[in-house]
This record gives sequence, structure tokens and C-alpha cells, in this order.
Amino acid sequence: MNSPEDYNRELIQNPQISEIKRVTWWGLLINVGLSGLKFVVGIIGSSQAVVADAVHSLSDLSTDFAIIFGVRFWSAPPDEKHPYGHGRIETLVTLGIGIILASVAVGIGQNALFTIRGVHIQQPGWIAITGPLISIIVKEMLFRWTRKVGRQAKSPAVIANAWHHRSDALSSVPVLLAVLAAEISPELAFIDHVGAFIVSLFILKVAWDTARPALAELSGQSADPVTRQRITEIVSAIEGVKGLHAVRTRQLGSAVYVDLHILISGSITVKNGHDISEVVKSELIAREPAITDVVVHIEPTGEA
Repeated sequence: MNSPEDYNRELIQNPQISEIKRVTWWGLLINVGLSGLKFVVGIIGSSQAVVADAVHSLSDLSTDFAIIFGVRFWSAPPDEKHPYGHGRIETLVTLGIGIILASVAVGIGQNALFTIRGVHIQQPGWIAITGPLISIIVKEMLFRWTRKVGRQAKSPAVIANAWHHRSDALSSVPVLLAVLAAEISPELAFIDHVGAFIVSLFILKVAWDTARPALAELSGQSADPVTRQRITEIVSAIEGVKGLHAVRTRQLGSAVYVDLHILISGSITVKNGHDISEVVKSELIAREPAITDVVVHIEPTGEA
């Protein structure tokens, strides 16, 4: 088992982890800048929708911090207390992102509904448009970059954070339209509040899409159907394997653990049977990068 010093050295040298931290730090800095910009132009321009959008951008900071500090822990190797690794930490981080998003959505939506009939609704100013317009462009670029890194690292938490960026970009669209409508026609000033409510619905949808896979994993759900089918195809094609059954998979963060039974000829030696099981294990890990470990049970058949 690696010492803490060895693990720290490997962590620093791991290009995927370094890229995750790089894109997340950039995301954090961008979120700070966008939040400040939208707060300022929202207040100066008297736009509740733009201020709500600023709160959404600010909520991204919590998820960025969760990724930056969480990746170190969920990437740690297995130990005596965690023989299957620390992948559940990534799942919990992903679930936490979903809960944070849902909380933000409820708060923004509630405030928009409570103030939509207010008698002191003020017409937003043109300056309020600059915040959501810049946010749409910048956050869409950040989404594409973060999603690419998440897919390469096969990290659900990083991919969830990418969709958090996309939700920020999408939520700025109705904000922009609401401010434009209110500016063109003073009678439509209430649309600014409607835009804030629409933002909350966008965020709530992303929150559910983020939390649902994490909840499924925590409930013990197996790997996706495509991965399970690939396991059957790979094992069935290995020489010496007469069949397989009782295939069970376990998703732990971005890693998949496999437990299966293979049928081999009952006339071969124990060593030959063990060799076949080792081939099964090595082939699955080599051809399916998400698979981290495989336990193979051998069962003899009457076939030669």
C-alpha cells in the first residue's frame, strides 16, 4: 500500500486530476467575476431577474469548491477501511451539488412569486442587459470545456458541475428577454419577475438531473445497460469460457466493480481455470476503462 507521500506525489502528477483542478479553478474565478458583474448591473438597472441570475452564478462557487477539495479524497487509493476505494465521496459531492441547486431554485422562485404583484415595480434599465448577455457567452464556453474534462476523467461530479455552468448560461436567456421586454414597454415591467421565476425552474430541472444518478448509485443501482452488455460480449469471446451468468456490477463514483460467474470445462486443471479467470479480469479492465476491479467465480461444466 502506498504511503501518504507516495500518494501525494502520484496525485500531483496525475494529468486528469490536474486538468480537473485547472478547469474548476478557472470556473470559480469566472463565477466570481460574473456574479459581481450581474449584481452590480442588476442593482443599478433595477432588475430582479438579473440579481437572481447573479445568485445562481454565486451558487456555482460552492460546487467549484466541492470539486477542488473533493477530487483529492475520491481519487485516493483503496485502504483497509475502504477496500473499494473512495468513489462514494464523488457521489456525495454530486448529490450535494444537486441539493445546493435545488435550494437556490426554491429561494429564487419564491421571491419572484411573492414580489410579482408588488406596487413598486421599477422598469429595468438598459445596463441590466450586459450581465446576462456576457454570462450566456462565457458560461457556455466554460460548460463545453468542463464537460470535456469530466468525460475524459469519467467523473460524474465534474460533469455535474459542467451542467451547472450550462444551467447558468440557459437561465440567463429568459433573464435577457425579460429585461428587453420590460425596457421596450414599461407596462411589461412585471416580466422581469416572471424571468426570475423561469430561472428558478431551469435551476430546479438541472438540480434533479444532477441528483438523480447520485441517488440511484447510493441505492445500489448497477452499471448502465451498455456497460453490462459489453461485459457479456467481452467475456463470451474469451477462449475457454463456455458461458457466464450471475453478472453483478456496482457503481462507485466513476468506477465500476464487477462480480461474475464463468463456466469452463471440468476436465482442465485448476491452474488452467485460474489462468482463464485472469484473462477475463484483464480483458474487462483493459477494454472497459470504467471497470476498476473484477471478481471471477469459476464453475465447471461437463464439456471438454
